[in-house]
Amino acid sequence: MKKRNIALLGSTGSIGTQALEVVWAFPDLLEVSVLTAAKNVDLLIAQALAFHPQFVVLMDETQGDKLKEGLLGTGIAVLLGEDALVEVVQHEPIDIVLNAIVGSAGLRPTVKAISCGKDIALANKETLVVAGEVIMPLVEKHGVKMLPVDSEHSAIFQCLAGEEQNPIEKIYLTASGGPFRGKDIAFLETVTKEQALKHPNWSMGAKITIDSASLMNKGLEVIEAKWLFDLDVEQIDVIVHPQSIIHSIVQFQDGSMKAQLGLPDMKLPIQHALTYPLRQPNTFERFNFLDYPTLTFERANHDVFRNLELAYEALRQGGDRPCVLNAANEIAVDAFLRDEISFLGMSKLIEATMCQLSSIKQPSLDDLIAVDQQTRVVARSLIRGIG
Repeated sequence: MKKRNIALLGSTGSIGTQALEVVWAFPDLLEVSVLTAAKNVDLLIAQALAFHPQFVVLMDETQGDKLKEGLLGTGIAVLLGEDALVEVVQHEPIDIVLNAIVGSAGLRPTVKAISCGKDIALANKETLVVAGEVIMPLVEKHGVKMLPVDSEHSAIFQCLAGEEQNPIEKIYLTASGGPFRGKDIAFLETVTKEQALKHPNWSMGAKITIDSASLMNKGLEVIEAKWLFDLDVEQIDVIVHPQSIIHSIVQFQDGSMKAQLGLPDMKLPIQHALTYPLRQPNTFERFNFLDYPTLTFERANHDVFRNLELAYEALRQGGDRPCVLNAANEIAVDAFLRDEISFLGMSKLIEATMCQLSSIKQPSLDDLIAVDQQTRVVARSLIRGIG
């Protein structure tokens, strides 16, 4: 395997910091050419000094002077703002763009990178949720690889290796159930953000952790899986697996099933995407069956965790509905973290927003960008009435 040059978008987040651990472990195979962050300038400076990329990009332009001062004399080029993020992925040496940005902000740089012939390691599920019908044809047109980094989609991707001639009957995305597994609506009415941020198995950023607690994360993964693996909604199921050892399952048309197992550690799917198709030896902790003598499974409760059903409904309706769902959810999670709405109020806000906006059945990329912005305005206007 020749050395791969990486543009790491969202380097200061949970996925980004773990990706840099993977890069550090394989200095002969991986190097970083671009690091980007939204606003964590101190960590971005520390990362840049450790990895010496050619470019760093900071979205928060108000901290540009601090970033430039911190990297003075290093020869590292400092760029600022959203447009710089889109432009930097075109840089000639880049082989693969690892998109670990949280939210729909990851869409534009992904489109640009694909158009420039760069392979994509995708941790930003919102890219396909918002614009899967636009992104996947671009991937095919430009002949690039779309390598999933989410543990569930990486598991499906790995299970499909060598099965190109065998149709999928169904896939099962596993969910831990989050901190409120087995709870009823009465319990969820009073939960706090502190409770919701305590995930039992995974260490993630605040937005993804809240999505996991509400099962919206799993709903977004259902939509992402539809586009990644060219499936109908009826072919995608969600099952709760509290131990988070089986990361997902593929069932083929003969009834046989494949599953990918491992400890809940995101470094493994990150490494798989960055070094694909080779499996490189590493020192990560190994799974031991004797430590997990029992693996259990439960049905996901669509009635209690309304967000999951809303995601399925958006996928069934198609068009711009997943885009609306995603944008409304980003506003809802932010409002919950600000104590402006309750935990159950997130679902109410998302559903109310979806009802407010008329549907576009065959949206263009420009349509979807406009819908994303319009949805945010509508959702913010509805917060006060949700509570």
